[in-house]
Amino acid sequence: MTDTRHDPTGEQFHLASADGRITAHLTQVGATIRGLTVDGVDLIAPYPQGMPAPAASGTVLVPWPNRVRAGKWSHNGTTYQLWLTDPSVGGASHGLLRFMPYTVAEQTADRLTLAATVFPQSGYPFQLDTTVTYALTADGIEVTHVIENVGTDAAPAALGTHPYFTIGDVPTADLVLTSPGAKMLVLDDALIPVGEVPVDAASDLRAGARLGDVSLNTCYTDIARDADGLLRHHLRAPDGRTVTLWQGPDLDYVQVYTTDRYPGRGLAVAIEPMSAVPDALNSGRGLRWLAPGETWTVSWGISYSG
Repeated sequence: MTDTRHDPTGEQFHLASADGRITAHLTQVGATIRGLTVDGVDLIAPYPQGMPAPAASGTVLVPWPNRVRAGKWSHNGTTYQLWLTDPSVGGASHGLLRFMPYTVAEQTADRLTLAATVFPQSGYPFQLDTTVTYALTADGIEVTHVIENVGTDAAPAALGTHPYFTIGDVPTADLVLTSPGAKMLVLDDALIPVGEVPVDAASDLRAGARLGDVSLNTCYTDIARDADGLLRHHLRAPDGRTVTLWQGPDLDYVQVYTTDRYPGRGLAVAIEPMSAVPDALNSGRGLRWLAPGETWTVSWGISYSG
């Protein structure tokens, strides 16, 4: 652990496998995954030290991913108003822990558990204890999130994460992304769903699409799972090297986002596992209501083949 109290992402944590093949770089603020290498190949898009995580890079998104329309939602006749953290579209974005510091609950050479509490606040009068565990595997990393309702009332919860991917120094534009979503949400100008349609020629990733040929800020639904129950997305370099993102049960949605505004990269791609769709506090789609004392666990991970 490196003490970087003046860094915008807080303390930096470094994991390494016993043989040194796999390393991970994690941060205190937002519990972000900031780096992952296998056999010396970067799989997470790096960014310079001394700046906040750009575009929510690697951040844990809880108790909701994506956005809430105008920061408002209602339940049992009560309307709640969240802080508007995305003023560009007038919404509440990416939950309540994105810029919060986590504490270390457990750490070994190849495993780290970070913990943070969502305290009752404007627009969200509930209390959740959360942890995220990063554990190196034989070919990458497994990430496990646990959310516990420690309040006295049932609490709405959803979860997502926001990693940006790369394969070494291969330009992102030359990577091919394969993802099994058969439908996508139609978004309005506030980036809130107003419908759902089958994927079209510009968004269909089932047969693979070169990222330089598409522009995406798309939430995919109706995503086919493999026989083992996992949902997988594959990012492949021209030489065949492949990064696979897998999603476990309850992570039924994914947002794919391409941008030219990631530092040091002409193009970057985020592949974001989510348990709920954008604006789930209003639509209820994918939203989970945790009873007092109830615990919810979800997992996802990254693997690499060279």
